Parts: sequence; C-alpha cells; structure tokens
Amino acid sequence: MEYIYVGIAFIVGVAVGRFALRFLFKKQEVAAQSKAKKILKEAEQAGEHLKKQRLLEAKEKFLQLKAEHEKETSQKNNALSQREGSIRQKEQSLNQKLENLNREKQELENTRKNLERLTELNEKKQEEVEQLKSQHIKQLETMAGLSAEEAKNQLVENLKEEARSQAVIQIKDIVDEAKLTATKEAKKVVIQTIQRTATESAIENTVSIFNIENDEIKGRIIGREGRNIRALEAATGVEIIVDDTPEAIILSGFDPVRREIARLALHRLVTDGRIHPARIEEVVAKTKNQIEDEIVEIGERTVIDLGIHGLHPELIRMVGRMRYRSSYGQNLLQHSREVANFSATMAAELGLNVKHAKRAGLLHDIGKVPDDNPELPHAILGMQLAEKYKEHPDVCNAIGAHHDEIEMTSLISPIVQACDAISGARPGARREVVENYIKRLKELEELALSYPGVEKTFAIQAGRELRVVVQSERVSDAQAELLAADISTRIQTEMTYPGQIKVTVIRETRSVSYAK
Repeated sequence: MEYIYVGIAFIVGVAVGRFALRFLFKKQEVAAQSKAKKILKEAEQAGEHLKKQRLLEAKEKFLQLKAEHEKETSQKNNALSQREGSIRQKEQSLNQKLENLNREKQELENTRKNLERLTELNEKKQEEVEQLKSQHIKQLETMAGLSAEEAKNQLVENLKEEARSQAVIQIKDIVDEAKLTATKEAKKVVIQTIQRTATESAIENTVSIFNIENDEIKGRIIGREGRNIRALEAATGVEIIVDDTPEAIILSGFDPVRREIARLALHRLVTDGRIHPARIEEVVAKTKNQIEDEIVEIGERTVIDLGIHGLHPELIRMVGRMRYRSSYGQNLLQHSREVANFSATMAAELGLNVKHAKRAGLLHDIGKVPDDNPELPHAILGMQLAEKYKEHPDVCNAIGAHHDEIEMTSLISPIVQACDAISGARPGARREVVENYIKRLKELEELALSYPGVEKTFAIQAGRELRVVVQSERVSDAQAELLAADISTRIQTEMTYPGQIKVTVIRETRSVSYAK
C-alpha cells in the first residue's frame, strides 16, 4: 500500500514539477522575447542615430570640399583675369610705342628732306655771296684806291686796337669779379706763405736750449738705461733731446710754460748734483709751483704798472702767461703792454674812456693764451673770456673786433685795431732785422722800376704799400690798371713778405697854358 502511495506521489510530483517547469520556461521565454525586442529596438535607434551622424559628416565634408573648390576656382579665375589685363595693357603699350616710332620715323624723314633742301639752298646762297663779295671787293678797291691786301692790313690794325680796348675792359671786369672772391685767394696766399715758412717758425717757437758746462753732465741727465731722462719727460711733458750739440740740451714742446719748467728744473738738478727719478719728480713739482706763482706775480705787476684795477684773478693769471707766449717772434706780453699804452694815448687825445681803451689793449690777444677751443679765432675766444669774467661790453667788442671778426660797435674798437697794427708793424718788432727790412724795400722799388714807362717808385708804410708813378705819355689809364695787377702778381710769386702789400699806380696828366 505504501508503494502505491509513493508511486502516486511520484507521479503527482512529476506532473506538478513538469507543470512548474513549463510555467517557468514560458515565463523565461516571454522575458527573453521582451528583452530581445528591447535590444532590437535600441539597436535600431543606435543605427538610426549613427546613420544621421554619418549623413551630417558627409554633408559637411561635401560642403567643405565644395567651398575649397569654389575658392581655388575663384583664385584661378582672378589670376587669369589679371594676366589677361596685363597682356592687354602691354599690347596697348606696344601699339602706342609702335605708333610713336612710326611718327618719329616720319618726322625724321621730313627733317632729312628739309635739311637736304636747306643744304642745297645754302650752297646756292654761298655761291651768290662769293660772287657778290668779289664784286664788292672790286668796287671797294676802285673807290678807295687800295688793294685788297692793303685794306686787309688796315682792317687788322683797327681790329687789334679794338681787341686791346676790349681786352682791357674785360680784364677790368675780371679784376672786379676777383675782388668779390678775394677772401678765397687771400686764404690761398696765406696757406702758401705758411707752407714756405712753417718749418723755421716751428723750430723757433717750440724749442728751448739748456746750456751746460761740459758734456759729462749729459750722461748724468740721461741716467742708467735712460731712467732719469724718461722721468724728466714724464714729469714735465717736454721732449728732451740729447744729441751731439756741444754744451747744449734741446727742450722741445709746444707749451712754452712747460719748456720753462723743464729748463728751471734741469738747472736746479744740475746745480744740486743729485739726479735720480725721485729727486726729479720733487724738483719738477716745486718748479711748477714756482712758475705758477711767478705767472700770477707777473700778471699782478703788469696790471699795477698799467694802472688797471678790478681785473678778474683768472684774467690776471692769463696776462702773466703772456710772458711765455710769442707772436711772430714778438713777446706777447710786451706787445700787449705796447698796445695798451698806445690805446690809452689815442683815447685820451680823442676824449674817449682811457681806462676801457687800456684794458682792451692789454686783453686784445688774451685768446692766444688758452690751449682749449682751437677751432675759434683768438679774437672771438678772447671776447668770450672777457664776457665770462664780466668785462665792459665796449672792452669785449674791441677784443673781438680787432681783426674784423665781428662788427665794431664801440669807438675804442678801431683804436685797439690801429694800435695792434702799429705795434706789429714797427721795424724789428717781429723778428726782422733792419738790414732785411731795407733790402725788402729796395727789392720792391726795383721790381716796379723794371717795367717800361715807370718813372718813380716809393715803398711806404713799412713796406706795406708800393706807389708807382708812371709817365702819362707812355702809359694809358687802362694800361695802368694792367700794370698794377702785374706788379702785385710778381710780388706774390717772387717775394716773401708779412701781411699784404698795396700797389698803387699813379698817372698824372697836366695841361699848362699861359694867358698873355
């Protein structure tokens, strides 16, 4: 019985399990179908989205390629248009040039024909002129009673006289024109003079001689291996030349104050006997101080002697430095003192300010003392220094205008200029011995006397003017101008002279008649 129950239960369990499994499978099948539908739907949606994206990308790529193609096409079209325009322009230019060439060719052809016609006409006219000339000459010979050769000679003489007159007039015009450019020519003459005399002047003005008792001192000055002389040159700034010149040592330098310091230092060293680099530096330093004190003392003594008061200390020091300067071999301080005294005398005679004239005379060459501003003329530099140290405007103007560098605005300016010329023109003032001076005057007079028609010659104003008296019956007025120019040219080329020489040719005609 139990087995029956078990069998029934088993059968029932199997049926129930089968039913349960079928229900479960059916439920899973439904779930699987719904999930498959869902996945399919999502796949369809994703595919649709991807399709749309790919379509959009394709459209964008198409539009981009289309734009690039259109741009490239447009650029090519523009280039083609420009080339076509350039070709059309060149074609038009070539056509224009061709037309111009054709027109010029036609004009040249017309001109050639006209020239040929004019040449033929000119030849015919020339033949007619020759015939008329021959007839005219025969008529003139008949009427004048002169042959053609005689008439030609007479005509030549007339033309010669006319040519001479025209030449004189032209020469006068050339001289007048040359006066306008006289500054340039004057500079040329000055440069030539400088070139001819520069060597001698440089030697005279840049060298000092230190005399010694015997040549043994030269070795002591040189020192072992040249130590002493190198120390001297370094301390003084002067080149010391020890050569074969007996009992003399040459001191070379442009600054006369330095040369004087070197000379005095050498004198002290030789007198003391102790010559070595340390002693040299000590002695040179003491000598510099001494020279500076002497310069100030000389300046103060000069202004006291001249009765000048209130001068700036720096100007006083510059006046003292004039003692060691020279101009054309003339001591600058002595020259300035002379000009100051002359100016004071003239100002007193004319009733002008004597003090201003004396100050201007003393300071007129103060611009030659400083070593700076070499590009300025010494007159302008001196005027600037006077203005810097508060000198009177009349004094400053006289200093600046004494070589006509600026316009004269005060009455003492021409006085200072004249006194400067007087001091420099004095025979012997500027290193010129009397014999040479007289010789130059005689040479001037003899040069002028060598010309035909010259009666008398006079060298006046210390050889700065030559007056030539000519015979009126042998020299005309026009020839007198030529004679003056010729004499001045020979003086320039054949003679050496300071400054300038004025040549004056005098021609006098006198007509005398007596009433009876």
